[in-house]
Amino acid sequence: MELMNLMYLVPFCGVLALLFAWFRGAWIRRQDAGNESMGTISGHIRAGAMAFLGREYRVLGIFVLVVAVLLSWANAGKAETSALIGLSLIAGAFCSALAGFFGMRVATASNVRTASAARKSLNEALQVAFSGGAVMGFSVVGLGVLGISLLFLFYTAIFQSGNPQADLMRVVTVLTGFSFGASSIALFARVGGGIYTKAADVGADLVGKVEVGIPEDDPRNPAVIADLVGDNVGDVAGMGADLFESYVGSIVGTLVLGANATLLSGEAYTPMLVLLPMVLAGVGIVVSLFGTALVRTKEGGDPGKALHRGPLFAAAVMLAAIWAFSKWLLADTYVISGVEFTAAGVFWATVAGLAGGVVIGLITEYYTAESKKPAQEVAKDSLTGAATNIISGLALGMRSTALPVIVLVIAILVAHDQAGLYGIAIAALGMLSTTGIQLAVDAYGPIADNAGGIAEMAQLGPEVRARTDKLDAVGNTTAAIGKGFAIGSAALTALALFAAFRTTVGLEVIDLANPKVMGGLLFGAMLPFLFSSMAMRAVGRAAFEMIEEVRRQFKSIPGLMEGKAEADFTRCVDISTRAAIREMVAPGLLAVIVPVVVGFWDTAALAGVLAGVTSSGVLMAIFMANAGGAWDNAKKYIEGGAYGGKGSDAHKAAVVGDTVGDPFKDTAGPSLNILIKLMSVVALVLAPLLV
Repeated sequence: MELMNLMYLVPFCGVLALLFAWFRGAWIRRQDAGNESMGTISGHIRAGAMAFLGREYRVLGIFVLVVAVLLSWANAGKAETSALIGLSLIAGAFCSALAGFFGMRVATASNVRTASAARKSLNEALQVAFSGGAVMGFSVVGLGVLGISLLFLFYTAIFQSGNPQADLMRVVTVLTGFSFGASSIALFARVGGGIYTKAADVGADLVGKVEVGIPEDDPRNPAVIADLVGDNVGDVAGMGADLFESYVGSIVGTLVLGANATLLSGEAYTPMLVLLPMVLAGVGIVVSLFGTALVRTKEGGDPGKALHRGPLFAAAVMLAAIWAFSKWLLADTYVISGVEFTAAGVFWATVAGLAGGVVIGLITEYYTAESKKPAQEVAKDSLTGAATNIISGLALGMRSTALPVIVLVIAILVAHDQAGLYGIAIAALGMLSTTGIQLAVDAYGPIADNAGGIAEMAQLGPEVRARTDKLDAVGNTTAAIGKGFAIGSAALTALALFAAFRTTVGLEVIDLANPKVMGGLLFGAMLPFLFSSMAMRAVGRAAFEMIEEVRRQFKSIPGLMEGKAEADFTRCVDISTRAAIREMVAPGLLAVIVPVVVGFWDTAALAGVLAGVTSSGVLMAIFMANAGGAWDNAKKYIEGGAYGGKGSDAHKAAVVGDTVGDPFKDTAGPSLNILIKLMSVVALVLAPLLV
């Protein structure tokens, strides 16, 4: 089959994903939305979430337009690139924002319908919550594949110089702007969403649970609506933007290396190395669609097993698909920069990434799940107070970095041995090839959490709350696995983008004896600490304002504690919104400005910065995500009846630990994934200007 004919099937896969998301969303809207009280609560959540998203996108729209104009101006008239790179940036930002909008709209419609379905059965509630997550997941992969493939076809039609190899390189160079646009939205969405949700969560927990002694999601708590809104803006839109960026970045990084390979090989023109990543992304969508059919359970069953079944099936089928398409599209042997590899080598490199992602997810589950020993040990250490709880959680987070890093190292070594730098890039894509269903499982978590909150606030029966609690408990585990998966994919994607940057600027060796490189390495390793400090201080400032407001309302609103008056939820929602928009700017600009300044000073120093920020950032992200997840589930383990249960001294200590862990796992930690990818993609976009 001719290259262009096969390429037309790739955007069709993107359209297929979007159609599936639309049908799932339409099915959700037909489900019962419950009674009037449930509808009112859900309306507050929906209004708060969409208002935040609108304000955030208005700010980001200005940033994207300014950067697009500057980028177009800098690249205008250059033979190896084009001013159209600004169009790519706008398209990437638009697709990322649109995916977040679709996901948020359906997630805020799914929460109340999940709670309503829980009045009937566990499986019906699971189906609604998972369907809501699937809309987010398939919107991300659909818009990602559709955006990249359509731009690829458009630029291929425009750039016709008579030299197919040079034209192909120009096409993929201009496409790097798409990844830059996606990364820009992702960082601000992750940081802003994380600040929003954790300011509300900390305020609700410290005043509600510890000071006043009321249950979680109690309608008397003024911060509870802001907390439920935060689940959506942080863990639905934020995580969606994060994985959209990784997904797009892995494809673009592989495209750049594949295009360079066709130029450097000295062999006949072989564009199939560029076509393969887009084809695998399209096939991954189809495979993930079939996996969704396996996510179901029965009354009294285990929702966790149902949610694992779909992604594991998709991963297994994807292995067979990778083998088939690698053998079909690629010749038996390639030579890139003097390194020989085979189509089978590309397959094994992809398998290394896919297997690495699954194993990292399982390791993350072990360290964070409520039912596993590590989190239970943190719960036990809560018996002697908050200090020992925090020490235990910190130690667990540090210890938990070892196994995921070993898995990543093995995946990198296997991928490079099998297919060189191209192998590392294709391994990142292999890890992300089933993002549609992986993100569906992850986005299910905040929907289930919201459903539990609505059930509590609407005072539904104990059997309903028992079902939503079961879904929520599984959601905590899937969220932790999702964060582990996001970190692993971020590491490989950043390496793929870094390799593409090195290839583009012709930097074959990074010499640690060069003081500029060593200085860049140390400076880059420092950035995740500075970035995390900025993000956590932002949460602290916003939480302080939230706590003061919640305390004020309990003191000044007559009858609030007795349930005779309604809290002012709007005020707390506004505090989180304003804080998130205000505080997300500085960390976001740090990630964009540093590679620009260092790159124009010295290319080798920029390579050192990228190496430092990647190595330090991956470790920090794993540490923060796992420590925060363990603190959260240690608290839930005690709330389940262990060590005195709710209201005990151990529970109060665990709440303090969970409060410390909140900005770890939901603000700073996840944002580090995007920091390392955004800095790498900025360097890649700048590469033609630095040569």
